[in-house]
Amino acid sequence: MASALLNPNESRGHFVWVFLALAVATAILPAFVYPLFLMKMMCFAMFAIGFNLLLGYCGLLSLGHAAFFGAGGYTAAFVAASWGLSPEAAVLFGTLAGLILGVAFGLLAIRRHGIYMTMVTLGLAQMVYFIVLQSPYSGAEDGIQGVPRGTLFGLFDLRSDMTLYVVVSVVFMLVLLGSYRLTYSPFGQVLRAVRDSESRATSLGLNVRTIKLTVFAISATISGLAGSMKAIIFQIATLVDVHLTTSGEVVLMTLIGGVGTVLGPVVGAAVLVTSQNYLAGFGQWVTFIQGFIFVVLVLAFREGIVGLLIRLWRRPL
Repeated sequence: MASALLNPNESRGHFVWVFLALAVATAILPAFVYPLFLMKMMCFAMFAIGFNLLLGYCGLLSLGHAAFFGAGGYTAAFVAASWGLSPEAAVLFGTLAGLILGVAFGLLAIRRHGIYMTMVTLGLAQMVYFIVLQSPYSGAEDGIQGVPRGTLFGLFDLRSDMTLYVVVSVVFMLVLLGSYRLTYSPFGQVLRAVRDSESRATSLGLNVRTIKLTVFAISATISGLAGSMKAIIFQIATLVDVHLTTSGEVVLMTLIGGVGTVLGPVVGAAVLVTSQNYLAGFGQWVTFIQGFIFVVLVLAFREGIVGLLIRLWRRPL
């Protein structure tokens, strides 16, 4: 994987410049692109960052991440709409829902390896989908609508798209920075050791099950945060958020952008959300066109777009 190019000092220098460039782009883009579109992109980028920690750095493939994303969204939407909680409290509840569900999934899934672990996550996610569909609190097929954006800390009125955009941008940049710090920390090295050879990591005295459970919980927490932010932004939580297709989309985002790279999930999310937006005019053909584009991208850039750039420039990203 592209993350094999590890030199912490060199990586830190490149990441600082990339981070600053991304911050400047985030500040300028609302002048040219709808803030709602950009906020959707950042929510899915956070979702993919969480997923990439699990797959890219620990080698665990989950097909149930929509459960964490959707649970975060539904929880935030419910507490904001029904209990009247503030947006920061709603997002906190949604994030905690992702964490709790992630620990529950992790405790069961890591008891198996490889494809069997993946199928456990898929089965659990389908159970969560059924529970959400049947729950009297979820609005069934209509979802939870009319979620109030509220006032952040009683100071910032989030009914303004630009005010909300600033908040989402700050959260997104913090998640990206946290992801970078985690992957280049001693814990990140431990994750790579487990990914590369689980038996060797065990022989070195590492508690592999605890490590897997920890990264599972972190990944689910970030996914819950992304889902809860999306529910507040669009003022709705729907079954799509917790559906199998959303689990598939986050896999695509990570593969297209570059699995095991810091910026890959961000690029992958931008490609997927942009293609969904601009191909919507093709009606029923959009699924076929998207599938064709993704097959070509995955075949042409096996290491992903960012992975290809790393190989060409010999610089960690």
